[in-house]
Amino acid sequence: MTAADFRARPEHRWPVVVALLVAVVLYLLLPGAFLPALRYTIAGICLLALVPLIVFNPVRLTRETRLSRRLSIALAVVLLLANQVALVQLGYQLLVAHNSDAPAILLAAVQVWATNVIAYAIIYWELDRGGPVARRRDARDALPPADFRFPQDEDDDAVAEVAVRSSTRADWSPQFFDYLYFSTTDAMAFSPTDVMPLSIRAKALMLLESLSGFVVLALVIARAVNVMGG
Repeated sequence: MTAADFRARPEHRWPVVVALLVAVVLYLLLPGAFLPALRYTIAGICLLALVPLIVFNPVRLTRETRLSRRLSIALAVVLLLANQVALVQLGYQLLVAHNSDAPAILLAAVQVWATNVIAYAIIYWELDRGGPVARRRDARDALPPADFRFPQDEDDDAVAEVAVRSSTRADWSPQFFDYLYFSTTDAMAFSPTDVMPLSIRAKALMLLESLSGFVVLALVIARAVNVMGG
């Protein structure tokens, strides 16, 4: 299969929609101390922006305009930035909350961490190789430079049972779950695992995600020690 022959079936819309709704719900369910007015506003903006995107591509991501692409990216960025505000608030709450508030604050840490993982996954999914529509529509030699290198991108010369799933032989292209998986591993390992960042923006995003994951873990450990010591 040559680069010009590359065509892949359009990606499903709903995995990323479900992930986004989970992130919005987790964000909404943060304790009342986490700026409720801001949380409801952000949730409303995300849901309103999601409606036209679903209408435009209700089942599979087959179409794209400059407006739809900008709206998709803006949606992910808004959710991510709002969650960074929640992360700052979380740090404050973990450091000053009373022991009676500890269970709720520790649960909030899980919510902030999980929302962060999903928001970064959506941004990775939107940015890499021109986005989800271009990755499945355009020939490989017409795609923008990749931001991430997946194992399948270099497995074409491996043993037969591995090579059969490679990008070149199987017409493989990353989909949302691939980005969700490596976003999760980056947040847990604080470093790349099987997916390597190639561009400066990819390295910067993964650095920020690793740093925020480390901060949450460090604050949670410190709070847990404080509760047990109190």
